[in-house]
Amino acid sequence: MAIASEAAAARVEPRLLEKALDAAMARGADYADIFVEHSRRSSINFLDQRVDKVVDGRDCGAGLRIIRGTHSIYGYTNDLREDSLLRLARLVAAAEGEPVPERPPLRLEAQDLAGVLEIGALAGIAKRERLPVLVAIDQACRAHGRGIAQVDLTMAEATRSFQLATSEGRLLEHTRQYVRFVCTCTAEKDGEKQSISHSPGIQGDFSFFTGLDPARFVEYAADVALKMVAAGYPPQGEMPVIIGSGSGGVIFHEACGHPLETTAIQKGASPFVGKLGQQVAAPCVTAIDDGTQSGLWGSLPIDDEGEPSQRTVLIDKGVLKSYMVDRLGALKTGFARTGSGRRQSYRFAPASRMRNTYIAAHNTSFEEMVASTERGLFAKSLGGGSVTPGTGDYNFAVREAYLIENGRLTRPVRGATLIGNGPVSLSRIESVGDQLEHWAGMCGSVSGAIPVTVGQPAIKVSSILVGGRDQAVDTGQMSM
Repeated sequence: MAIASEAAAARVEPRLLEKALDAAMARGADYADIFVEHSRRSSINFLDQRVDKVVDGRDCGAGLRIIRGTHSIYGYTNDLREDSLLRLARLVAAAEGEPVPERPPLRLEAQDLAGVLEIGALAGIAKRERLPVLVAIDQACRAHGRGIAQVDLTMAEATRSFQLATSEGRLLEHTRQYVRFVCTCTAEKDGEKQSISHSPGIQGDFSFFTGLDPARFVEYAADVALKMVAAGYPPQGEMPVIIGSGSGGVIFHEACGHPLETTAIQKGASPFVGKLGQQVAAPCVTAIDDGTQSGLWGSLPIDDEGEPSQRTVLIDKGVLKSYMVDRLGALKTGFARTGSGRRQSYRFAPASRMRNTYIAAHNTSFEEMVASTERGLFAKSLGGGSVTPGTGDYNFAVREAYLIENGRLTRPVRGATLIGNGPVSLSRIESVGDQLEHWAGMCGSVSGAIPVTVGQPAIKVSSILVGGRDQAVDTGQMSM
């Protein structure tokens, strides 16, 4: 059976894993692990009301790491034959050292390679069976208004199966399956264009696609694109900003989340170094990184180092409580591991990374936030941005925004940017909403690009610098 043979090809026998570990530690090491991975990715792109591109790719390989003290050496290969794995082990072990005591034999702790079978089942669904979903969403978005000039859709699936063997005698096997749908609508008016995307994703199977509601893509992509292409530009300067739920969590993720990873803490390149137990935000702010929530895009029962996932409270009622810690980060900082060791693939050594990171819901309604704001900006959803490592200084584009005037939402505005500092903005959060929303995304860092979830309820920040084109805006009112 072809599917079974794929699973067998992805799996390396424990005997060979043990030989590779022995070779890696032969010249001295405190610890070694080998990560064997088999992955498959497929996608179908629908553009100009037809199938434009179909991609189906596979990859397999192994990464091997040794740790001596607080230093690590990592190498990888895409050749899983015995001579290649042993050659890799000898290269990684090349530094001088003394032989180590006999290591314990491997014992299988967790086995979940059954998902490998779903690689074939998922890719085996005929492309014609996917077309009704693509056509329905395309037609719904185009029908929303004549100004919709283009709809670009992508249906993407990925499966990762891996084995992890360690010099501590641990052997783990696990599979993760991801599905995501990306809808980008482009609106055009008077020669100007505005593109807005909506891209939900979960860990799941093909039923995720058949359960999608076209109306959601009309609301989050087509309708927003039409509003923004017709909008004026925001005033500039310091002002109160209400940051919307869901994608608004990207600011905390980038400007505060990354500085809370031991990847940054161990280098001293974080504004949160040495601040455990200190007040870093208002009492209404509780921030969590949770890898245990079933089905969420960034969840994982075990991390890529074999550590059980957990719910890590980073900030509790404004007080900094924890960092996100991988194995090497624990050795360098002394903090306990949090199941945060992640990597894009076998080509990357694991590092401390976020999973599902969000600001927890509190007790203020969105309507109360707006009513309490005389003049400000409602940044309903955010786009891309940049953050300066070590300081938390950020600059983020706002995809959808509205002015707040005299306690009411009024005009839509486009081209706004939020400019600030993560820890400073964290300390300026006045209120946190009561409706939490999650948002799937990809995060790039030292160990590659990985699936993560950001999230928050709406939050009100007393002051953020708003940039943008300072032009006259339409004086018409818009209610929300």
